[in-house]
Amino acid sequence: MSADLTLTFTLLVFIATYAVIAIGKLPGYRIDRAGAALLGGSVLVGVGVLTPQEAYAAVDIDTIVLLLGMMIVVANLRVSGFFRVVNAYIARHVRRPVTLLIAIAAASGVLSAFLVNDTICLVMTPLVTELTLRMKRNPVPYLLAVAMCSNIGSVATITGNPQNMIIGSLSQVSYGAFAATLAPIALFGMVAAVLLILAVHRREFRAGERLPTVRLPAHHHRTLMTKTLVVLAAMIVLFFLGQPVAKVAIVGGSLLLLTRRVSPTKIYRQIDWPLLVMFTGLFIVVAALEKVAVGPQAIAAVGRLRLDDPTVLSGITAILSNLVSNVPAVLVLKPFVEPLADPQRAWLVIAMASTLAGNFTLVGSVANLIVAERARAHGATLGFWSYFRVGAPLTVLTIAAGIVWLSLV
Repeated sequence: MSADLTLTFTLLVFIATYAVIAIGKLPGYRIDRAGAALLGGSVLVGVGVLTPQEAYAAVDIDTIVLLLGMMIVVANLRVSGFFRVVNAYIARHVRRPVTLLIAIAAASGVLSAFLVNDTICLVMTPLVTELTLRMKRNPVPYLLAVAMCSNIGSVATITGNPQNMIIGSLSQVSYGAFAATLAPIALFGMVAAVLLILAVHRREFRAGERLPTVRLPAHHHRTLMTKTLVVLAAMIVLFFLGQPVAKVAIVGGSLLLLTRRVSPTKIYRQIDWPLLVMFTGLFIVVAALEKVAVGPQAIAAVGRLRLDDPTVLSGITAILSNLVSNVPAVLVLKPFVEPLADPQRAWLVIAMASTLAGNFTLVGSVANLIVAERARAHGATLGFWSYFRVGAPLTVLTIAAGIVWLSLV
């Protein structure tokens, strides 16, 4: 193909791939986000826009390995019953609706800071729905806390969410430096989320009300849970000591597969394989676009938008994240961040804005959709406007606070 035809074809494949990722499916077909990313990358290799060798090189193996390792750890926690134990502990010890909200927000945020936020939403939503319905409470404000605090808490570390994993690999910012910079934003955001939920749902949190005593089953595999928590604690220590994050994650995950009690098949069933496929395809699609369309002129044109300014970069990142989701947004911004005077700070701004932007609407992040879908399956409804009333002001407030903080540090 000629250069112009190659450019046009690549742009069409890129737009089609991102459209399916943004919508979630292709109307009239059963292909999903993972299939669209894989198809887009395969077509671009098939027609020769990228050679197979270029496609292999485009895939960030560190990100894939890190995500897989963390998924294995979380899968072991799920199989061991750890999350049921956490939920039962909250049910036993909280006595007021406000305390319940704070406990759910804290558990969702802290767990998401070290584990993948989508997974925390997946396991916490049915537990919180069951708990609130059995207590005869309105589940909506508590489900909002799960979704929003999982997003916000995941800002704090490289292992908090998929886009941070990509940013950690691309930026080479250490785990400790990343956490030291962004954890204060996460803490502020979680407090702001609780206060906004209390303000919007005042009737749910009337003073003086007491919660009924609820006993929830906390079946767990003590040996597996203890082993997993020990491995996870060791991993976190090694992360902060500066060991390669992907190496630590995959070694830790692999050690957990060495057991006589739990079939590995149970663990493999908990892993989000389509997400790994989607990442692989997206790396290839973005690399193809970068090869044919992102030259010095394009980089110079985008550079005139003043991406060195945290306010400008945050705004562009937030808008792009809500249009195509945060992981694709991060990958699109990659070639325009590398030439900046301080790319590491720019990556931290992108990590902050791309994650917090997911709280703007119910469809702003995969984590939100997981909460809505899992809640519906367990008898509760989290609607678009119920979410938007809290999510929109929370997003504006937290991103503004993030901009101020990152402009100062």
